[in-house]
Amino acid sequence: MTDRDYYKILGVSKNATPEEIKKSYRKLALQFHPDKNKSKEAEDKFKEINHAYEVLSDPQKKQQYDQFGAAGFEGGGAGGPFAGRSGPFTYTYSSGGQDFDFNFGGFSDPFEIFEQFFGGASPFGRRKPAYSLNIDFMEAARGTEKRVTIDGKTKAIKIPGGVDSGSRIRFDEFDIIIGVRTHPTFVREGYDIITENEISMIQAALGDVVEVETIDGKVKLKIPEGTQPGALIRLRGKGVTYLRGRGRGDHYVKIKVVISKKLKPKQKDLLQEFERESKKWF
Repeated sequence: MTDRDYYKILGVSKNATPEEIKKSYRKLALQFHPDKNKSKEAEDKFKEINHAYEVLSDPQKKQQYDQFGAAGFEGGGAGGPFAGRSGPFTYTYSSGGQDFDFNFGGFSDPFEIFEQFFGGASPFGRRKPAYSLNIDFMEAARGTEKRVTIDGKTKAIKIPGGVDSGSRIRFDEFDIIIGVRTHPTFVREGYDIITENEISMIQAALGDVVEVETIDGKVKLKIPEGTQPGALIRLRGKGVTYLRGRGRGDHYVKIKVVISKKLKPKQKDLLQEFERESKKWF
């Protein structure tokens, strides 16, 4: 069929931003991934979602789709410019006369990874072996070098700072697919890092200076007077290294205000006095 509405498939409007399209796509890809969804319709739905995202995530394809519709992008169409191409989460290579498929399951986007590493070159249609390599969160954030043995040969693999799970690094003879282990404290969102820091209600009310852990070690963080629970305080340039160009993302500290469960009599008296004084001003 050539009249499918890719926006409807991804559940977004025609005015949706690239970020909104990506967010909706990843949510649907996870929902309908055949490894997680065993319904009969899941596989077809997953392919349909991948295909819609492949078009709408590419500005040039999106412009062509908005102008001419889905006819030129359907794999079964006669001579469509993108006919028969795989969705963004599947890559096939040949080894020993057999074909092997890698499915990325909705957690990363190889189209973006190749644009970041190779200026937009696409791996689809090329056939070469690929190997997985798991690294720690800090190694992914800063970059590292690993020695791996492939086909009996030991090679030094340089991993640039900024890679994430699903990142694919191209070498002459093979590709490396990166897996990043989770960190007990740091949560990554793009190139930014988010952590949570607990403070007392007194620190929140009066302000304070506390130590927080970053990927560069401990730093001083100023808590402004009157900080509210859930507030985000930014540490500029303390996030993950950008894959392309210079600079880094930011580190956001989410403030959690801890209320004492047991107060001493004098503490209660002081708080009650504070409440009485506050009422005089309102």
